[in-house]
Amino acid sequence: MYLIRRFEETLLDMFSAGLLVGTTHTCIGQEANAVGVIAHLDPQRDVVVSNHRCHGHYIAFTDDAPGLLAEVMGRETGTCGGRGGSQHLCRGNFYTNGVQGSILPLAVGIALAERERGEGAVTAVFLGDGTLGQGTVYECLNMASLWSLPLLFVVENNRYAQSTPAELAVSGSIAARARAFGIEAAELDSADVLDVSELAGQAVERVRARGAPSFLVLHTHRFSPHSKGDDTRDPAEIERLRVHDPITIAGGRLDHGVRQGIEAECERQLQAAREAGEAAPAAGAVAVQ
Repeated sequence: MYLIRRFEETLLDMFSAGLLVGTTHTCIGQEANAVGVIAHLDPQRDVVVSNHRCHGHYIAFTDDAPGLLAEVMGRETGTCGGRGGSQHLCRGNFYTNGVQGSILPLAVGIALAERERGEGAVTAVFLGDGTLGQGTVYECLNMASLWSLPLLFVVENNRYAQSTPAELAVSGSIAARARAFGIEAAELDSADVLDVSELAGQAVERVRARGAPSFLVLHTHRFSPHSKGDDTRDPAEIERLRVHDPITIAGGRLDHGVRQGIEAECERQLQAAREAGEAAPAAGAVAVQ
């Protein structure tokens, strides 16, 4: 979680210094979700489909912070040769797309394919509360239920769709939306990675054992802007949310020396990744025939 946090902070610093182009959507405050869920997935067999706020999911699943940083820097050594940027990544069994709602049909198709292969793979798809306004979400819930797909829907409800509070955009219960399609749903309001891990482990095991979809709602908090600088919230509100910081909660359980060691190692990895990215050639043009 600390590596993800510092990776995201590094990106925001680099954008502010004019060292990156395009945009980026960080998951600062939501790290426990990525780590708690993906700890129960096997990168050699299972599949993760993510969205525009994907860095934490990617690092937790692939352990490839250098490839991701080089990608956002537009370098040939990046995950997608420096052409996918922050939102459009593909490596192994990890896929992401920045278009809201578009990942759901992709995840359903992958889960169907994996069901037919019969190797017991679970597909996990991460979406935000803002995506719940897309009709394709409910088409995909319907198909996943009808076809008994091994698909875990993970809703990270950070309570804001860009700058719109959830109470102005999402009516009723989020979990009840999945139950309407006969899909078992669970929800959690905690920033403690151990709590997330326990509930996510049960959900993943349920999907794997039953070969049927499940729905997990993680109520969370985003401390950072929607993207690299657009935040209309009162700074005092964000400070009040710091009590839910997953890094502070998990770090408080560690021996001081152990925590210092983890932090130092993460800083070393990020510095090495940045130096490697800066030394790598820029992404070349795509040849068209």
